[in-house]
Amino acid sequence: MTTKSTDWRPNASLEVLKARASMLSQIRTFFQQKQILEVDTPSISHSTITDVYLDAPEVQFPIADSESSRLFLQTSPEFSMKRLLAAGSGSIYQVCRCFRDDERGRIHNPEFLMLEWYHLDYNLHQLMNEMDELLSVILQTKQSERISYQQLFLNSINIDPLTISTDELQKLVNDINGPYLEDKDQLLNCLFVSLIEPKLAKETPLFVHHFPASQASLAKLSKDDPRTAERFELYFQGIELANGFYELQDVVEQRKRFEQDNQQRKNLGKNEKPIDEMFLDALTSGLPKCSGVALGLDRLLMLKLNENSIDQVMPFTFDRA
Repeated sequence: MTTKSTDWRPNASLEVLKARASMLSQIRTFFQQKQILEVDTPSISHSTITDVYLDAPEVQFPIADSESSRLFLQTSPEFSMKRLLAAGSGSIYQVCRCFRDDERGRIHNPEFLMLEWYHLDYNLHQLMNEMDELLSVILQTKQSERISYQQLFLNSINIDPLTISTDELQKLVNDINGPYLEDKDQLLNCLFVSLIEPKLAKETPLFVHHFPASQASLAKLSKDDPRTAERFELYFQGIELANGFYELQDVVEQRKRFEQDNQQRKNLGKNEKPIDEMFLDALTSGLPKCSGVALGLDRLLMLKLNENSIDQVMPFTFDRA
């Protein structure tokens, strides 16, 4: 049972709120100098992501059309921003509220602040370079390090995530008293979160790139090794800060992935999610070549101020909303 907070005061101090405003100003100046357009898109949509392990909160509006009354708070502005890209917006960025029906903890809150941007004609490594620039502005960090997902597993726990079997992975998860999981990606994630992530990037930011193709989501597959996807995640001080893709443009492949997600959701006894047909129509019209990334701003500020929890840098957390 959830206990309702009786404390009306904000979580963050006035000094932290000023630091938060200053960081947002730095971000906007960064993109203005690059002549990247700021946009805003809806927080509520008729469709949502089909991701098997991530759910968007549903909301209801008292409107006549009962089918249209099933609406979703957005986990990311990605689909709407790509519709703008397909319509000719050029490179764009957005600072917005996002929502996830997810865990609540030191680095998680159901409502959070995200920075998402798309840079036309940038490949994955060019976008990592741009992220490095932004980190140096906000956190005064050194130049980041980079490693492939495959090499990170080999270096850290001496397994090849691209060739190891599901049974072998389950044995390793059993050794750390982890749960029984039938899905290979879940098993890899369990090992990653338990054994690898906490030790990552203690002093220097680290980009982990080229995840397994099964974790491609909305990314293109690598031409050099189609077992992997053109995707990266950014880590600093053991915390995931960002997730980026060299964006998939193939509408047939994207629809196939959405349908596979829904089939997997069905197999796991979860509700299927409505596919975003307007997003797919935008892909049909033509998404320009680009790379995009989403960065959690509450986590970024937490690291900037050396705080222990995002609760300390948010004006109001979920329990005080």
